[in-house]
Amino acid sequence: MNFATTNFLSYQKSVPDVLDKISAKDILSKQHSILIKPNLVNSSPFPVTTSVKCCEAIVNYIKASSDADIVIAEGAGDATHETYEIFDLLGYTDLAERQGIELADLNHARLRKLENKARPVFLEMYLPEIAFTHFIISVPVLKAHSLAVVTGTLKNMMGLAPPRYYSGQGPWKKALFHERLHEAIIDLNTYRSPDLSVMDASVGLADFHLGGRECSPPAGKLIAGFDPLETDREAANLLGIDWKTVPHLSSDLQLQAEALT
Repeated sequence: MNFATTNFLSYQKSVPDVLDKISAKDILSKQHSILIKPNLVNSSPFPVTTSVKCCEAIVNYIKASSDADIVIAEGAGDATHETYEIFDLLGYTDLAERQGIELADLNHARLRKLENKARPVFLEMYLPEIAFTHFIISVPVLKAHSLAVVTGTLKNMMGLAPPRYYSGQGPWKKALFHERLHEAIIDLNTYRSPDLSVMDASVGLADFHLGGRECSPPAGKLIAGFDPLETDREAANLLGIDWKTVPHLSSDLQLQAEALT
């Protein structure tokens, strides 16, 4: 099964439940290196950013399923904080020490250059080498977005983009994406999309990705899937948004990714 939801009770109960529904253990047991990619866009606490408790439940599930090396990696977009500062402020440094796993700053990682002259925005792209040596689990939170309409697991991959190439003219470290955001998200995910997504939709932000009104009542779900497009489409549904009206969700990413290879 490629996609599932479960009612949120607690991370300890609901993360294993939703991952079992898609038989994630079968896939994880075959991995040697796994990268967990939370959404740590800035230093704000959950539900703006991914809860460290959610990621720890995923770490525990991986350890029960696989002997793979685990790294939690992010490239924060905040103009005023470096990624390791945000790891520390949001409890990820303590998590890494407690679990004996690594943290990595994708903003300063060794890069690989990729090219596809058919892309509308990024004819070439620089992404961290680690993104191609590791199985990627994207762990976004359910949020509306002022520019992208919905921010989910596809947009979460922007954390891979190194600021030295993608800061553009804006204050955010990935501001270049904002010039043609929907097309840029599609381009990025044709170069590298997540292998597995676990979206924390236990609460949800209804209006804006950096704060504002929480979903009322809370969305109360976790979503997991091997198809990132279907995961984000379900996220749009939970926010009451027709995914067909969201340009980066109405594109057939699978066909585009196959064309790239």
